[in-house]
Formats: sequence, C-alpha cells, structure tokens
Amino acid sequence: MIAYLEGKVLVKKDHLIILTSGVGYMVAVGTKLLSTLKDGEVAALYIYSHIKEDRFELYGFQNEEELSIFKMLLAISGVGPKTAIALADAGTDKLIDAVQQAQTSFFTNVPRVGKKLAQKIIIDLKTKLGSLKELNLSTLSAKAQDVMDALLGLGFEENAVQTSMSTLDIENMDLQVAIKTIIRMNSNK
Repeated sequence: MIAYLEGKVLVKKDHLIILTSGVGYMVAVGTKLLSTLKDGEVAALYIYSHIKEDRFELYGFQNEEELSIFKMLLAISGVGPKTAIALADAGTDKLIDAVQQAQTSFFTNVPRVGKKLAQKIIIDLKTKLGSLKELNLSTLSAKAQDVMDALLGLGFEENAVQTSMSTLDIENMDLQVAIKTIIRMNSNK
C-alpha cells in the first residue's frame, strides 16, 4: 500500500504524475489542488490506494483530514472514488457544515450526486461528523445536550437552537417541555 508520496510533479489535465526516485506515480487529485500546482514543483501528498480487480488507482490529498473525509465518503454505498474526491475537494469545513446543516444542495452540485444520494450522504455522515464535533463541545450540561441532540435530529439549525436555549432555564424544565418550547420558538420565525 502506498500511503504518502513526495516528489516533483507533472501536472496533467485531470491528474498529477509524482516523480519519486525515478518512478512516476499517476495520482488523481481534486481540481482545486490540481490548479494550485505547477510542473516541476515539489509536492507531498497523503495517498489512498484504490484497488479493484482491473485497476490500481492512487488518490492524493494535502492533509490527513481530507483523506479521512474521503474514506468516510467511500464507505457510503453509491459513492465511488471520483465522486468522493470531488466532494472532498470542496473543502472539509464546507462539507462538515453541509452535513450538519443538512444542505442537500451542496452535494447535488457535484456531478453524479442526486437528491437521494445527497440525503444518504448526510444521514450516514451526520453521526460520524457529529460525534467528532461533540468532542469539541463546550459547557453544555447533560440535559441541555439532550435537548440539543433531539432538536438537531429533527433538522433544526444548531445556532437557532443555541439562541433559543440561552433564553430558557433548561435545567429547571422537563426535557419534553424544553424541546416543545424551543420547537414553538423556532416555528414562529
């Protein structure tokens, strides 16, 4: 398995050739990365080796976060490496935001991704990316976190829920009452 390549690049129309120790490796990369590199420049890329019965392809990424997102996307039924690299190329922050905000339009802008596949991607990644984000959450109590999780699961935007929660005394409310109150507050907007 090839996991990392560093060497001079030859930029082609839709891929790179990385020259290392006299060997040229053809590496597929996103269009954003492809446009930033120039022939003869040295590049260092994290590599995903995609092996099928009839082909062996390499996909390159600038950092491990992009590679990780790419692997998560590949694990979703219906998402192949070309679609996954196009989505990862849009930027990991934008992709994570699109998943957390359930923005199907972000995904349908990529060729070969329709509304149903976009919804499937959001559903599959929401738990994985949500759990990554939960590790960084600040000081929500267990009860406030339960309210937040329930409302995010219903499709409410995190900022709107946080704003509504800040106006209520969640700790002294029944969990169901708090959820219903915030739903009413956000339905009137």
